[in-house]
Amino acid sequence: MGSYLILGEEWHICYNLSNMYRSFIPRLINDPFFDPGLYIPFRFKRRAFLFDLGELDGLSPRDLLKITHVFVTHTHMDHFIGFDSLLRIFLGREKVLHFFGPPGFLTQVEGKLAGYTWNLVHEYETNLLLRASEISEQGIVTRQYVCRRGFQAEENGSEKPFHGTLLKERSFTVNAALLDHQTPCLGLSLEEDFHINIIKENLRETGLPVGPWLSRFKEHLYEKRDPQGLFRIIPAEAKGLQDEKTFRLGELAEQIARISPGEKLTYVTDAGYSPANEEKIVALARDADHFFVETAFLERDEAIARKKYHLTARQAGLLAKKAGVKQLHPFHFSPRYEGRGEELEKEAMEAFSNAK
Repeated sequence: MGSYLILGEEWHICYNLSNMYRSFIPRLINDPFFDPGLYIPFRFKRRAFLFDLGELDGLSPRDLLKITHVFVTHTHMDHFIGFDSLLRIFLGREKVLHFFGPPGFLTQVEGKLAGYTWNLVHEYETNLLLRASEISEQGIVTRQYVCRRGFQAEENGSEKPFHGTLLKERSFTVNAALLDHQTPCLGLSLEEDFHINIIKENLRETGLPVGPWLSRFKEHLYEKRDPQGLFRIIPAEAKGLQDEKTFRLGELAEQIARISPGEKLTYVTDAGYSPANEEKIVALARDADHFFVETAFLERDEAIARKKYHLTARQAGLLAKKAGVKQLHPFHFSPRYEGRGEELEKEAMEAFSNAK
């Protein structure tokens, strides 16, 4: 059983991979010959991320309404045409929707928003807020667009340096690299810190009921609070508890929590096979559990791939091998191979398996 071990004043995490607990289950939203996009729902939460914004017919309205953050690799039509569909389903709802994209992204978002007439939105009872961030080597520029103001950009945007991280929350990080596709294109990685799974049998043995205190308990673990510190559980947070109970945080963790290593998934599409791109992709995908990577062309058509700044299936497999990823997921096939997708998959998998 995975658990926290305490040595001195430090946390030490012991992992058992057989107890792996997945917080999200990613899935491609379309056939590999159609528009790219990776939907990443969070398990047991009404929340999801979206990598790329192609045609969204493969997602239900219920799926779409879970989305809180959208990461757009670049604004070629097959990666961005879904913006309008997503905006339409969020209109009239009290939501905040975050977008991230490469250089020029804010201009593209504002162009989309300017394509419609918004003379009635001031009457909405709810207020949709779009927050868009443009990533470049110089930094991250963020602007807000409020529905009831006709989606006019707010004057006071924000800027901060870009050091590879787009989003950081208590249990995961979204990182990015700027790749070359004859236009800047984002490669993306979602990486968890670790999982905390409460062992119900052990919880019952301690005589503790479930309740809001468990969320606070997990927060303390994610924040790596002092394991020797006291953790109090009060009756108001635990239904049926008669008196306040106090534990050492680390001791309680050893009793009732299973700690498992977090997952990492990397998504790379539309990037030429150059030394600079190779270095960035391998670093971004290092040790990923899942590597979603374009396999646009067969190796015999490498000259076409080079001209169009795409990867061949063999190149995708080699990159996966060099990065030490666990599972390779080829996608974004060129339409010229329609009906022959197994050839692209086979070439990628052979390079992944056989590369030295």
